[in-house]
This record gives sequence, structure tokens and C-alpha cells, in this order.
Amino acid sequence: QGRRQHRKSRSGRDTATEPAGRMSSAAARPQVSVFDGKEGESKVVGNIALPSVLTAPIRPDVVSFIHSQVNKNKRQAYCVRDQAGMDTAAESWGTGRAVSRIPRVPGSGTHRAGQGAFGNMCRGGRMFNPTRIWRKWHKKVSVNQRRFALCSALAASAVPSLVMARGHRIEQVPELPLVVDQASL
Repeated sequence: QGRRQHRKSRSGRDTATEPAGRMSSAAARPQVSVFDGKEGESKVVGNIALPSVLTAPIRPDVVSFIHSQVNKNKRQAYCVRDQAGMDTAAESWGTGRAVSRIPRVPGSGTHRAGQGAFGNMCRGGRMFNPTRIWRKWHKKVSVNQRRFALCSALAASAVPSLVMARGHRIEQVPELPLVVDQASL
């Protein structure tokens, strides 16, 4: 533990850095005040070490991504009717009539007769690539990723500046995270 790690500086000389030993977790963890539930912020019952989950790395990108993936598991399937826009006996008029070759509604005596049908560019036609219920609606997210995102979100809730940036009014809160003694409740 007492050995020093050496690395070369830009000038090419070896420079000694900090000792290679790890700092004990108890010394690295700050203390959190425990408040009395009945008397409020005026009475501090004691102190406890900050839980290690609140010192986890804060990764908003991971939290956002995992939240969006897990949220997809609440979706319900939807689609258009499989015959929507295809319920007419339309056929193309072919070439030589100075109109496009899109299928046209047969008959006469009504405004609908002769109108284009079936195509996604036609009024009353089907949509392009009709939606299907067998789309992949749900996303599997590994337990490790979910736990990492949860720990990261919890750690962010212990940083007052991040909590205030979310719009929460915490000016009256004496300390974050706020710990209240269970015996006094």
C-alpha cells in the first residue's frame, strides 16, 4: 500500500503521484444528520454515514435511456383495420386515357366513380405500410442496467443543485438527503 505509482510527465521525467493504497470507505463517506420527526429541523438526534448508493456515479444519459426503454413496456398494441382503404372494386384504366394508372373506382352517377383508390396518395386509400399489431412494443432491459439507473437517480436526488434544477422548492429543507428518526414518527 505504501508504494508510489510512477508515471512519465510530458518532459519525460518520472513523477511520483499519490500513494497506490485505497482510501477506506468510512473516511470517504460524509455524515448525514438525523432529524427528530416531531420537533422538525430544530433537533438533530444523531449522525449516520451517507449510504454508498447516494455516492454512486451520476449518469443522466443512462437514467434517461433506461427510463425510456422501461416505459415502453406499458404500451398497448394498435393498428389500422387490415382492409382499411382497400374495400372497393377499383381497377386501373390502363394507359391511353391521359390519366394516371392508379386504380379507379368503377361505376357512374356518383362523385366517387372514377376517383383514385387503394394508393396511399389517394383520398380514401390505405396508408403506406399499414401498422400491424405484431410490432415489437416491449423492450427487455437487463436487471443490472435497471439497478445502475436506479442507483444513479438516487445519487442525483442527494445533490441539492440537481434537485433545484428540476424545479423542486427545497429552500426550507435543512439538508439533502433528509433523514428523519423513525422512533419519533
